[in-house]
Amino acid sequence: MKRSKTKTFLMASVAVLALSGAFAWKTFTPPSHAAEEHGDSHGHAEGEASHDKGEEKHGHGHEESGEEHGEEGGEHAESGAHAEGGEDHGEEGVVKLDEAQLTAAGIKISEVGPGKLAREVTVPGKIVAAADRMAQIVPKVAGVVTEALKNLGDTVKKGEVLALIESREMAEAVADYLAAKRAEELARTTFNREKGLWDKKITAEQDYLNAKNTHQEAQIRLDLAKQKLQALGHEGDIAGNGNARFHQLKTPLDGRVIARELTLGEFVDTTHTAFTVADLSVVWVETAIAPGDLPFVKEGQAATIAGSGGKAEGKLIFVSPAIDPETRAAKAIIELENADGKWRPGEFANAAIATSAQDVDFIVPKEAVQSVDGQNVIFVRSAKGFEKRVVGLGREDSRHVEIVSGLQSGEAVAVSGTFTLKAEFGKAEAEHAH
Repeated sequence: MKRSKTKTFLMASVAVLALSGAFAWKTFTPPSHAAEEHGDSHGHAEGEASHDKGEEKHGHGHEESGEEHGEEGGEHAESGAHAEGGEDHGEEGVVKLDEAQLTAAGIKISEVGPGKLAREVTVPGKIVAAADRMAQIVPKVAGVVTEALKNLGDTVKKGEVLALIESREMAEAVADYLAAKRAEELARTTFNREKGLWDKKITAEQDYLNAKNTHQEAQIRLDLAKQKLQALGHEGDIAGNGNARFHQLKTPLDGRVIARELTLGEFVDTTHTAFTVADLSVVWVETAIAPGDLPFVKEGQAATIAGSGGKAEGKLIFVSPAIDPETRAAKAIIELENADGKWRPGEFANAAIATSAQDVDFIVPKEAVQSVDGQNVIFVRSAKGFEKRVVGLGREDSRHVEIVSGLQSGEAVAVSGTFTLKAEFGKAEAEHAH
């Protein structure tokens, strides 16, 4: 009995030890050994192969990842290179333009320095043809228009025929002239004959004196007939032909026809303005100066004219010494060059008359200043390119403005074509933002 209990105890101990060993083996043994324990003869080899493949795969994964990172790095590098090699915006806040681009954009550079601001009197005005360069052409005889040679807008030269007018008065004047001419020729012949006889003491003195008197009277009548023809517009010798009855309406100056008041077949008289011809290479700006501004306005002062024709410089040539009772202002005339014909009579314009000047330390043309994000900026040129500089503005006139802060004397700034620079800076800032 005791032996049986001992055997039972030993068997229970062996079972406990077996279970403990199995638990410990399963807990700490690698998977390949576990497979070998289950009797798979190839388990260990396959596990090692699988482990090696895992490591190989893991290694290749790192290599591929490195390649991908390398490609991404290359793309970033190319992107950076493109940003540097594209439009020459270079550093942020700087725009570079070469000389060809500056010329194409009309950008001009000037140094900042002292200047003068003009005190101005600004008044409205009207463009008119210059009175000393305009002609209202009126027929010198009454008659019927048989031919109209010029129309509105035509360019004409001095002495050119504008129209032909058939006139009975002209025909009578030509006939009188021709008759006087023939009478003068006969009287001259008689006088020369009597003079020769008198010199030879063949004829009486009275016959000589009568012939002389008759010739002088004929000469006077011929001169009067000729002057009458000249007053009617004829020049030179008159031939006794059928064209003598026509009056040639001619222009007394070079210019353009700006008005035509006749038609073919119309009867016109000496009160009828047939054509108006004007030389518009110079025009006038008529304006009025208020009494309070008259002490500052003098003839000879410069004036800036602004209108649909743009801006131009003129000269004050006349200030009336009297005040108009209706407008309560003094009439003033500004002379304006108009060789290109951009100023047209009849249009309105504003005139800024420079009456006095004020010295300022820093002055730039108004075109040099641009508004960016509500700030006044000027584009300063340096060795790097153009930089945008915020400035403070002071006094101004119609063309220039004073700079009170932001610039130093001698700095080079863009004074024209600055809108192009403004656009370039906007584009550069948009690219940097991305």
